[in-house]
Amino acid sequence: MRLLLIRHGQTPGNVLGRLDTAHPGPGLTDLGLRQAAAIPDALRSDPVDAIFVSTLLRTRLTANPLAIDRKLELQIATGLHEIEAGSLEGLRDRASVRSYLETAVAWGSGDLDRRMPGAHDGHDFMRRFDADIAVAAATSHVAAVFSHGAAIRVWTAARAENVPMTFAGANELDNTGVVELTGSPDEGWTLLSWAGLPVGGMALADLSAADPVGDPLND
Repeated sequence: MRLLLIRHGQTPGNVLGRLDTAHPGPGLTDLGLRQAAAIPDALRSDPVDAIFVSTLLRTRLTANPLAIDRKLELQIATGLHEIEAGSLEGLRDRASVRSYLETAVAWGSGDLDRRMPGAHDGHDFMRRFDADIAVAAATSHVAAVFSHGAAIRVWTAARAENVPMTFAGANELDNTGVVELTGSPDEGWTLLSWAGLPVGGMALADLSAADPVGDPLND
């Protein structure tokens, strides 16, 4: 099957550079709504037959235009939400953001025993995300899965067989960037494309936003 992992549109937390992972989470900025509105045309040639969203509000708002366009219902999946920031929630200072990213990137590199400060370890994250991807694979041929920056980056690095495990730390994923994979939970996954830009192009990018969970982990 083909799996389209789509990051949600821009949120106020993305603009501020704040770790914002709690439920139900914020909505979208005006730019985020425009990014979401561009998705149906950007995916016009993709025969999406199922749409999955996380339990956080921002993914549902991002997926709504595509659901309306394709006349598909949103399927809410309980394991697709963002990697919980734990005791780092709501913080935006450099040390806190780096601690969050270093932990998440470590999971993508195989160190699942490492624990997010005040939250879960990598085994918990991979277990919940894998479970919902398995449902998508079992029930659709082309699934659009709306999730979150760190979650998509880490899961792809850990599960795609054709990229190095350091991939999550080295590659950014902007709001409404699309990551395309093919395969299955049993046969494994192959990364086909990685988009660092919104699906509508540079006109829908905000280069001034200090987006912690979408940016690469720099030294």
